[in-house]
Amino acid sequence: MNKLYEIIRASSPNHKNSVATVVAGEHLGEKAFFDGDDCRFETEPNGFLCRHREIILNDTKNGSQSIDGNQVFCERVGTEKKLVICGAGHISIPIIKIALMADFYVTVIEDRYDFAQNAQAAGAHRVICEPFEDGLTKIDGDMNTYFVIVTRGHRYDQVCLETIIEKPNAYIGMIGSKLRVKKVMEQLEGNGVDAGQLEKVYTPIGLKIKAETPTEIAVSIMAEIIAVKNQKKESCGYSKELLKAIEKYNLVQQKIVLATIVSRKGSAPRETGSKMLIFPDGKTVETLGGGCAEAAIKLKAIDMLRAEKPAPELHVVDMTGWEAEEEGMVCGGVIEVFLEVVE
Repeated sequence: MNKLYEIIRASSPNHKNSVATVVAGEHLGEKAFFDGDDCRFETEPNGFLCRHREIILNDTKNGSQSIDGNQVFCERVGTEKKLVICGAGHISIPIIKIALMADFYVTVIEDRYDFAQNAQAAGAHRVICEPFEDGLTKIDGDMNTYFVIVTRGHRYDQVCLETIIEKPNAYIGMIGSKLRVKKVMEQLEGNGVDAGQLEKVYTPIGLKIKAETPTEIAVSIMAEIIAVKNQKKESCGYSKELLKAIEKYNLVQQKIVLATIVSRKGSAPRETGSKMLIFPDGKTVETLGGGCAEAAIKLKAIDMLRAEKPAPELHVVDMTGWEAEEEGMVCGGVIEVFLEVVE
């Protein structure tokens, strides 16, 4: 497997990881991986990107910047977002479904078999049917793990929170009435849990949207989690599926094209850093948002794969104007997409 993608796959979610790529200019195609300030990989020894690391890393969000006449795209690489739900009752089921649509890897812990089966049927990637304290021993936690406590009683909430609060996490939320939450917090403080840690727990859980039904409550919870997630300014463009596909096609020594959105103006279907792999037969992994814009990029990628020595290319896709409207490109924005061959 290409060394850069091996490093990305093995990178720690608890570190600040960045990938920088020159998408236009004299140093077109040069790439570097930064673990904090440390340049762990570069395509050119002592290359342009590592020499300009201070400028590149000074920008804390995904995006492009101009450095000495070169357009450099830098993305803050986040690992897969993981959601751990303690409890599989009536609120958990819509949480699972919304989280799946939002591209979270969903794990559910539930000690009742029938309820665990409901979580499985809802599509959870992993269901652990064990007592909560036992199930949580199988979850390490990291800075991209989001915990939601929606059990059937405050004694179970207490068991879960007391275990979870010691784990690395991006978010801990706990459902319950003020009285129920107060009982749990008082008991944990009495057990020696640091009050400062307890203050970081999101409770009452969810954004205040006057939610009443299980689905509305699930929407408020996931909206809060997404708001917390997006404060980190990270991209998860290097998904597990994408890295597995790169590894698979590298094993058979086949060229494939990686397409990345490096800038966007106005409304666009996917965020900066979104990626798609295109294979010689036209198959793809992940998406840039679908529609005519994606179809046009696929054709450009296939043309690249036919070339003897394909060079990286930067393409502008305009989804404004009447031509785009006629084609159904209703987002009304402009995106720049960088195409590079992975081999």
